[in-house]
Amino acid sequence: MVSPAPALVFNTTFDAQAGQAIAVAPGLMRITAPNGGPYTFTGTNSFLLGHDSVALIDPGPADAGHLAALHTAIAGRRVEAILLTHTHRDHSASAARLAAELGVPLWFGGRHRLSRPLRRFEVNPIRNSCDWDLVPDRVLSDGETIGIGGVELTVHATPGHCANHLAFGLTGTDTLLTGDHIMGWNSTLVSVPDGSMADYLASLERVLALPYRRYVPAHGGPIADGPTYTKALKAHRESRNSQIVAAVAGGAHTIGAVVGVIYPNITLPVRPAATMTVTAHVEYLEGLGRIRVRRGIFGARLSV
Repeated sequence: MVSPAPALVFNTTFDAQAGQAIAVAPGLMRITAPNGGPYTFTGTNSFLLGHDSVALIDPGPADAGHLAALHTAIAGRRVEAILLTHTHRDHSASAARLAAELGVPLWFGGRHRLSRPLRRFEVNPIRNSCDWDLVPDRVLSDGETIGIGGVELTVHATPGHCANHLAFGLTGTDTLLTGDHIMGWNSTLVSVPDGSMADYLASLERVLALPYRRYVPAHGGPIADGPTYTKALKAHRESRNSQIVAAVAGGAHTIGAVVGVIYPNITLPVRPAATMTVTAHVEYLEGLGRIRVRRGIFGARLSV
């Protein structure tokens, strides 16, 4: 008998204490940026990893107050490198400036790139949120380990939210820094062609196979039982796939019509995110042969 999927429960009560250095795990401190909003929740979490020397992970927006808080938390210690989970600007906008100020290298999963080429007439809806010009001094690879300040990280490739997304596991502990791949306050935005729903779902499976239990995301608070939460996320996405197929079968033949069926009470500020999410699901379902899509200059026509 198959066990029912766990319920998906979001935690929206996180007290970020923006600008303060908060201990998250031994050798790991969080400093949350003051860039809260509909897509960033309470703001981007930056992290300092290490003891006598440190690495700075996801330095966040180019906000003067946040940069001052990072320098205060560094407290004169040597910074060995700046690491990025990915190159969306809410995580990376201050990276080049800080790398120059501190005289340190930038390490991440390669330059920002699309998960697939643009189609004719297609526009990447989040193109202005991407750090296209940022170049790593070192490209981090899946499975490699990095030792900094007495703490060791293992790099885990988790594409889906975007193509160069990485998670960082604290070796020998139960803690995984999940970036935007898994967050406790909401499900992750997957916007094609910047991201890929197929890659995202495959990366959820990869994370479930890793030896970590406590997930620390780049927005919101820690997730105490990461694997159970991830199983609920996966079930939520699978349920959304079924809802979209049913909506199309019931006569919703455009992305906008499907959004109206799936999210009947959605508010204007988050409707673009819903549209991007549905579009990513539709592309995934098309790849599985569950939906047919006819694309033209005026948009996509859906059928089953």
